[in-house]
Amino acid sequence: RLRAIRELLATLPRGHVAVYADEVDVHLNPKIGLDWMGYGQQKEVLTPGQNEKRYVAGAMDATTGVLTWVDGRRKNSVLFIALLQRLLKVYAEAPVIHVILDNYRIHSSQITQRALTAFDGRVRLPFLPPYCPNENKIERLWQDLHAAVTRNHRCRTMSRLMQHVYRFLKRREQRAARPY
Repeated sequence: RLRAIRELLATLPRGHVAVYADEVDVHLNPKIGLDWMGYGQQKEVLTPGQNEKRYVAGAMDATTGVLTWVDGRRKNSVLFIALLQRLLKVYAEAPVIHVILDNYRIHSSQITQRALTAFDGRVRLPFLPPYCPNENKIERLWQDLHAAVTRNHRCRTMSRLMQHVYRFLKRREQRAARPY
């Protein structure tokens, strides 16, 4: 599978687009991890009690690094299909969008299969081999999101935390869109 994906990326037909896609969980209860503190100080991490979750589905252009994303209250096929629909709008001129992703069940569900049929072959899903998160280039972005936003955060509400997530993703979009 990896060889086929690498071959696809190396010989991507003119006008076709390839993206790496995945979902990330955003929890109101902070992700606990390393953090900077002064000597002799200990940072207090608040946990608001009842955890809330939101989910972000994203796709990173394999060539340009440009990010496309959607969010939702559930990590299900509906969220994934919303990402595919967003990609079809962003890449309206592309005859085919190759969405490279892991084997999570929402990516191959019956609902997703029906949506793919409705997209008339414009979206193709090359699947990575199982247990290959390092091959999905968007995974690094999710690590950076956790490091910058969700780890040890102090937000008391999910809406406030999601504002930070949106700001992070928009800054990342702007960086990727800049010519070098």
